[in-house]
Amino acid sequence: MPQTPTLTIGQLAARTGLSVSAIRFYEDKGLVEPFRSGGNQRRFLRSDIRRLSFVLIAQQLGLSISEIESQLARLPHGRTPTAADWRKISKAMRKVIDRRITELERTRERLDGCIGCGCLSLKKCALYNPEDRAGLKGPGPQLVLGDE
Repeated sequence: MPQTPTLTIGQLAARTGLSVSAIRFYEDKGLVEPFRSGGNQRRFLRSDIRRLSFVLIAQQLGLSISEIESQLARLPHGRTPTAADWRKISKAMRKVIDRRITELERTRERLDGCIGCGCLSLKKCALYNPEDRAGLKGPGPQLVLGDE
């Protein structure tokens, strides 16, 4: 069976695993831009499969919709992105991923000790966070999530 150059919203949903309503949500946010057929039906480019797959991956990494939108804005409008277009996004995403890995490693290493939350309930807290000095930097677990 030959592949068509465009997909209906149902075909896109089947291919990405997203619901039709999720695709409409991403359309409303400008993450995909279908065009309308002569019968006023949404039609998507096959490359929108990759766009939405990128959205799913980025959300798994914890990126917000606005962060995802800013990355996808780097892609060309009106044509299928090339491998070079995706490499630009990939390079930018590596920085985000590296930052998240650093944060996760720091959390893993410090989670069982004083995390700087201000509770001062562990003996270690008196050494790492005497008199709740981390609290001066702001609320929450400053020794894990705060800037060092």
